[in-house]
Parts: sequence; structure tokens; C-alpha cells
Amino acid sequence: MLEENIAFAATCLAGYFAIANPIANTPVFIALTAGDSRKVRFQIARQSVLISLAVVVLFSVAGKLIFELFGVTIAALRITGGVLVAIIGFQMLQGHSSSAHVPEEVEDEDVPTDVIEAQLSVSVSPLAIPMIAGPGTIATAVGFSAHPGVLSSIISICAFAVIAAITYFCFRQAPRIVHYMGTTNLTVVTRLMGLIVATIGVEMAMTGMDEALIKYMDTIRSLPLPPPTG
Repeated sequence: MLEENIAFAATCLAGYFAIANPIANTPVFIALTAGDSRKVRFQIARQSVLISLAVVVLFSVAGKLIFELFGVTIAALRITGGVLVAIIGFQMLQGHSSSAHVPEEVEDEDVPTDVIEAQLSVSVSPLAIPMIAGPGTIATAVGFSAHPGVLSSIISICAFAVIAAITYFCFRQAPRIVHYMGTTNLTVVTRLMGLIVATIGVEMAMTGMDEALIKYMDTIRSLPLPPPTG
């Protein structure tokens, strides 16, 4: 029993790490928070991982019920998330890193509240949803929680909590990465990551469309054939 739980925990860790991918999300975090103050960056890092963890906990506990209640499918979730990610990637590709920036030397007390709120909004979207806790992560959480027993859900949640902690650590080290990279290289990385993020979004949407099409074709095949005429 213990060996099975350890193997399941390792599977959860590997699955969540491959999908959430803290290392790949760090350049996106850098691009989205470029120009924000140190305090705001740390707030964004903390809020993004906490929100993504809350989303995974929610769908691990009541994922199937939520999908059935609202009539939402994983395919529709992938399409919507893919479109959102593609839009964010296109904005990054154009050189727009976040909706509001202030210079590093400006103190937080001198920044209007609405500007700070605009800066913090990226912690919800696109960082927490759909970059960290995207459709793939949600589908994985629902799949892992489908295993029999409450312990499976607890192990799944704990595994994602470890990934969230790794993500937070990577985000906290972002200022050092920016310092060593320099402004010019950061601009290049921002546009390059924009292309990659947009591609990920398109791929995510195409996967959702493919799943929806397969489900539609299966539904068509299951329909009874009309009686022969004549």
C-alpha cells in the first residue's frame, strides 16, 4: 500500500511538473512584471501560486460536479484557455509586457492604487490561470482525484503544492535573472517568449477543437441509422 502511494505521488509530481512547468513560466513572469517594483513582483508571485493552488484544490475535490453543473467540457476549457494564452502571447510579441508599469526606483506609496491593482491583475490572468493552473493542469487534477479513496486526492493536492512552491521560488529569483540578462536581452526574451506562449495557446486551442470534433463524430456514429426508403 505504501509503495503504491509513493508511486502515485511520484506520478503526480511528474505530471504536474510537466504541465505547469515552473522553469518555462519564469520568463513569462519576468516579461509580465518588467518595470514593476520589488514589492509588487513578490505579491504577484505569491498570489499567482496561491490562486493556482486554490484552483487545483477546487477541481480535485469537486471537478466532476463543476463540469456537470455548468455543462462544461475539458475540450471547451482547452479552447477558451488556448485563445486567452494566444492573445497574451501576441501582446508580448508586440513588446507589451503588462498593463501598467512603474519604474523600479518609484516607491509603492507614490503609485496610484488603480495602477497597483492593474499590476497585480496579471497574478490572476494569465499567470495563475491559464499558465500555471491551465486546462491541462485542471484535467490532470480531475484525473488524479478520480482514483478511489480520499488519500489519492490528498496526495494529488500535496504534489501540486510542491510544484507551486518550486514555481514561487523561480519567480522570486526572477530579479537576479533580469540583473544578469540586461534590458536588451530581456526585450529579446520577452518577444521570443511571446511567440512561444502564442504557439502554446494555438496548440492548446487546436487540441480542444480536436477533442470536440472527435466527441461530435462519436455522437454522430452513435445515432440510429434512418430506415431504408422504398
